[in-house]
Amino acid sequence: MVELAWLIPVLPMLAAAWIGVVYVIAGNRGEALEKSTSRIAIAAATLSLLLILVIDLLALVRGAPGQIAFGSWLSSGVYEIRISFTLDTLGLSMATLVALLSLLTLRFSVNYMHREDGFQRFFMILSLFMGAMLLLVMAGSAMLTFIGWELAGVSSYLLIAYAFDRPTATANATRAFVTNRIGDASFIIAIVLSLFWLGSVEWPDILACGGVLETLKVGLILSCFLLAALVKSAQVPFAPWIARALEGPTPSSAIFYGALMVHAGVYLIIRLAPLFELIPELMLLLAVLGAITALYGLLAGLVQTDTKSALIFSTTGQVGLMFLECGLGWFSFAAWHLAAHAAWRAYQFLSAPGLMHLMGRSNRPVPRWLQHRRWLYTASLQRFWLDNIANWLLIKPVRYLARDIQSFDQQVVNRLVGLPGSASAVSSLAQWEQFKVGEAGRVVGDSGDVGRGRGVAGRLMEGVAVLLQWFEEHLVLKGGDEGIFNLIQRLGRNLEKVELLLSQPRYLFLLILITFIVIL
Repeated sequence: MVELAWLIPVLPMLAAAWIGVVYVIAGNRGEALEKSTSRIAIAAATLSLLLILVIDLLALVRGAPGQIAFGSWLSSGVYEIRISFTLDTLGLSMATLVALLSLLTLRFSVNYMHREDGFQRFFMILSLFMGAMLLLVMAGSAMLTFIGWELAGVSSYLLIAYAFDRPTATANATRAFVTNRIGDASFIIAIVLSLFWLGSVEWPDILACGGVLETLKVGLILSCFLLAALVKSAQVPFAPWIARALEGPTPSSAIFYGALMVHAGVYLIIRLAPLFELIPELMLLLAVLGAITALYGLLAGLVQTDTKSALIFSTTGQVGLMFLECGLGWFSFAAWHLAAHAAWRAYQFLSAPGLMHLMGRSNRPVPRWLQHRRWLYTASLQRFWLDNIANWLLIKPVRYLARDIQSFDQQVVNRLVGLPGSASAVSSLAQWEQFKVGEAGRVVGDSGDVGRGRGVAGRLMEGVAVLLQWFEEHLVLKGGDEGIFNLIQRLGRNLEKVELLLSQPRYLFLLILITFIVIL
């Protein structure tokens, strides 16, 4: 049965693929076909759980199988990435928890999502998520773990944006997805460093690097994994994204952010426990960030007015306590805490809709001790301005940069290459010809033709652009009797002919062939 362990994450993924293919080809839509969709998803989840339980029983009798390799996936020179699973106590326990909670959530969703327009889409993504989480906790290498890590993130994004016709849902999904890309990039760096310094990404090899590599190199690898864990588990300062993730349906909120995906970072830290124990500085950082996140979740949760928000901040606080426990060296206790919290929080999220229908009053009031401390109450209500800080430090500068790049693209690049847009031909010279007759009462020298700058540097560049535009208009064109303009026009027509020629299939194929020859 251990040799069939690879089927455990594959079965839910196959169910997701089947639902998606039938949806596209056979039009598996509507209430009449809900049963077939839910049955295939639940059947795959049940088979995965049964396989895990059988392996668990064998592990109780014979001991945990440990590291199992099913073959080589990629091989290049001295580097080899194998398809392997780590079926130790931690891996089997987490896989059992994931399979059980996923199956219960799928069964709950049959009635909860009944007659929803996206019923098939929901079950497809939830099955994909189950397979991703099983791969994440069972993977025998950092590379396979990362694949599960990414698939779980994509599933999360798709279900946050389940109501894709609502701008709020799509905006929150994008915010959560982009925030998690920070952790994903850090995870990739950790994989690359492991390959360079160890020549392997297998978890046993990484855990044994303490006696092979220098402390600094071990610390760098661990720091990258730690950043990935902090983002995935929504720890301060990355905590705000998880509150935005509640835009999805309640079952997805329960399984993603209450029970399973939010604990992926804690699982990664526990998996790397032997290495963290070698570096006290990172243990201290774990403890400090965990304590801050626990306090943040407690205070922000006390001022929430709806049940799901209160639950998600409570989840953030509990996961922060798990990081604190890991920082104190209580990794086994953190694992037990993870399992108990995942089961309990899944139950709370799934029962929240029924609870809200039964309640005849508003949520509990804010504690008096918090009401009398207005500054703390305001900070808690504003979630300690973490979103505002992120907007100020990251989002606004990126937006300004994107706006400036777009302006540069329209004002310079488009004019140089003759693309449609703000420029109508080869260059700004051609635009001058278009408007020289005074079309719409406008001339090229108008300030509207020059991108607006921001700040001292932007204003300076704007002044230089206006000066160069005036020079081009009055000295180059008019002074040269438009001879230069005619020359550029002819050059533009010739370039267009070359472009049309190169766009033909035979020349395009030739260019691709030449590119491959150069690369090889």
